[in-house]
Amino acid sequence: MIADAAFLAESGVRLAATLLFAALGELVAEKAGTLNISVEGMMLGSAFAAAYGSHVTGSAYVGFAVGVAAAVMVASVQANLSHRMRINQFVVGLAVNLLILGATSFLIAEIDVKPEQFPLVRVPGLASIPIIGGALFEQRAPFYLLYGAIPLVWWILRRSRWGLELQAVGENPQAADVSGIAVLRRRRQAVYFCGALSGVAGSYLSIGLIGSFTPDMTALRGFIAIAAVIFGGWTLIGTIGGALLFGSTEALRVSLPAFGVTLTPQFLIVLPYVVTLATMALFARRHRAPGSLGKGFERGAT
Repeated sequence: MIADAAFLAESGVRLAATLLFAALGELVAEKAGTLNISVEGMMLGSAFAAAYGSHVTGSAYVGFAVGVAAAVMVASVQANLSHRMRINQFVVGLAVNLLILGATSFLIAEIDVKPEQFPLVRVPGLASIPIIGGALFEQRAPFYLLYGAIPLVWWILRRSRWGLELQAVGENPQAADVSGIAVLRRRRQAVYFCGALSGVAGSYLSIGLIGSFTPDMTALRGFIAIAAVIFGGWTLIGTIGGALLFGSTEALRVSLPAFGVTLTPQFLIVLPYVVTLATMALFARRHRAPGSLGKGFERGAT
């Protein structure tokens, strides 16, 4: 029983980590007023770039850096088209997702990629804690960036001037503009930040968690990360909880057959998405979103 619980906890945390990296970045972007649906494309692009980069260089660490850089490049497209040229951010996000999906599917069909995978890193002593030790302290190297990313996002949103300006932009951009805050610049910066963390998520997925790249391997995880932010009521603790919930659901889907539980395969496949939709329906209206989430900004508009 303890072994089964430890296995389920380890699987849940491992799968939740990919969602959580992206969700932390999306939280910051949404606090600034951008509903960044291109997080899916950022993750997929970085997953491919990390796999290819590690294949070419023979280093998972170099591949990881390449993956993060690729996601920031995707983020720059979203940021500049949406918050410099002022094209509808949803249209831009959808176009970016389709472009990255098509490009990576074509490239992986043309290129033989054999990426280097990060090794497991075990923290002596802590990894031996029953049930949760392996889940929290025996993971692939990029996983441990979470221990810095979570307090970093907390500090940004609660203590830094930049973070406070981001939230002012997301709540009332007109008032922020009058106060001298560069609204569109702050929104672009928030999207760049989201791109960096989404790049960590995608790179971790391909050369940390799985060790390979396949077409559409993110499988809508970017949208599930967005759902985690909404489920969490646009709070840091809630976002972490949402990522853990969805990651645990995915782990349960994978683990049930190993535990001898027989269910319809199609039901197991759709289970994480059903949980995502159900939780969004239950919680989306119970919390107040940032006042200008998803809305464009025009100076002087009311």
